[in-house]
Amino acid sequence: MKKILYSIMIITLFSCQERRVTLGTIASEESAGSFAKASRLIDWYIAENKLSEQEIYDLNFRKDVMKRIELDFNKTKDDVIAYVKKYYPDVNEEMLNKWISDGSLESIIINGERKFFDRSAPNLFRINKEAGQRKREVDGKPVTDAKTLFLQKDIPEILAGKSNPVTVKFKYTVTLKPDVVPNNEVIRCWLPYPDENCKRQSEIKLLKANGDNCIISPKEYAHRTLYMEKTAKKGEPVVFQIEFSYLSKSQYLKFQGISEDEFKENISERPPHIVFSDIIKELSTQIIGDETKPYQKVRKIFTYIDENYPWAGAREYSTISNIPEYVIKNGHGDCGQKTLLLITLLRYNGIPARWESGFMVHPNAVNLHDWGAYFIEDSGWIPVDQSFGINEWAANEQEKYFYMNGTDAYHFVVNTDYSQTLYPEKIYPRSETIDFQRGELEWRGGNLYFDKWDWDIEVSYVYGQL
Repeated sequence: MKKILYSIMIITLFSCQERRVTLGTIASEESAGSFAKASRLIDWYIAENKLSEQEIYDLNFRKDVMKRIELDFNKTKDDVIAYVKKYYPDVNEEMLNKWISDGSLESIIINGERKFFDRSAPNLFRINKEAGQRKREVDGKPVTDAKTLFLQKDIPEILAGKSNPVTVKFKYTVTLKPDVVPNNEVIRCWLPYPDENCKRQSEIKLLKANGDNCIISPKEYAHRTLYMEKTAKKGEPVVFQIEFSYLSKSQYLKFQGISEDEFKENISERPPHIVFSDIIKELSTQIIGDETKPYQKVRKIFTYIDENYPWAGAREYSTISNIPEYVIKNGHGDCGQKTLLLITLLRYNGIPARWESGFMVHPNAVNLHDWGAYFIEDSGWIPVDQSFGINEWAANEQEKYFYMNGTDAYHFVVNTDYSQTLYPEKIYPRSETIDFQRGELEWRGGNLYFDKWDWDIEVSYVYGQL
C-alpha cells in the first residue's frame, strides 16, 4: 500500500513539473475566483523560480488580496434573503438573479460558490431605485438624519458669514485582539493625526499618546500619522490610544470671472486609479459636451456623479484594480470611490484636482470620510465633497451646491494625497493601500489586517477660538 501511495506521489510530482506554473495560469485562476488554487500555485511558482525580493513581495500580496476579498464577500444567498424578506416577503431566485445581473446585489464566485459582499443587502436599497422606494414605503415616512438637520442650520450660517471656528477634541483608540501576536513581540502602530498644512486647521495639540517611541510624521508627508510601539502580553488585548485637539474653520469661495490654471502635477494620470481610459473619455464627452469654462465643467461633473452614482457601502479599496472604472461599471460608490472618479474626470478636462481625507466629525455623525479639492486660478484650492453632493433640502443655489464650492468646519483633514509612504516607512503591505484613517499595525511576522483589531472614536467640541 505504501509503495502504491509513493508511486502516486511521484507521478503527481512529475505531472506538476511538466505543467510548469506560469503567471498566466495564476492570473486565470484568480480571475475565475479559484482563490485556494491560485494561492497554492503562487506558492509553487515562488518555490520553483529564482525571484527577486520585490517579486516575492508582490506575489504574496496577491495572496493577501484574495484573503481580503474573501473577508469582504462573506454573505451567502440565505443571508441576503433573510435581510431582504422584510421588504420583499416573496423574494425568490428569479428576483435575486435579476438584482445580481443589473449590479444591485454585488457578488462574486469564490472557490466555486457565489458569495455576496458583506453590505450587499442594505446596499440593494441604496443602488436600486425601485427597491429604495419599496423600503421607504415599508419603513414609513423617512426621518431626517442628525447630520442633515445640523447642516440645514450650519450651511446658511457659513454663507451669511456667521460661522464660528470650533475646537475639536479627538480621542482615537485601536484595540488589537488578544494573542494575535505572540507574547513579548513588539507591535508597530500608525494612527491618524491632524494635517498642519491645511489652512482650515490650526492650533494642533497632542494631549496624550499611550505607546513607546512616539513619532509624529513630518508635515511634508501626505499621510499625517502618529507612530508608536507596544509589546504584546499573553491573553491581553493591546490598546493604542491618542488624544489631540485642533481648531477648525469652514471655507467657502464665491466665484467671479475665474479661469483655469495648468497645474501639471494635478492634471496628470496616476495609474492604477487615475487613468484616462476609453471609458473615462467616453463618460467625459457625455457629461461635458461643448462646455469650455472650467467652473461649469466642474459643476457638470459634480452634478452628474451626484445624480447617477448613489452612495453605497464599499468593499476594501485594496481589492479593486481601478476604482473610478469600478464606480462606472457598478453604478455606485462610497465617498472615496466617487471622489477618485471626480478627480479623474477633472484632470482629464485639464482642471487640477487632488485627494483629501480623514474624518467627518459632525455632531452625532462621526465617521471615516474622503473628499477632494480642485484648483481654479485666482481662487486657489477649493474643497469639494462629492459624497455629500447636492443638498436637496436647500433653499437656494448657494446652499444647494455648497459642497462643490467649500466645506464646513467638521471635515477633519489627515491626508492630502493617497497611496503615499507612511513615516516611519511600513515594512509589510498596508491594510489600506489607498487611504489612511483607521490606522495601520504590523509586527515582525507581518501585517495585521483589519479583522485582527477594532477602532473607536470619541469627539467633543468647544465653540469659538480659545
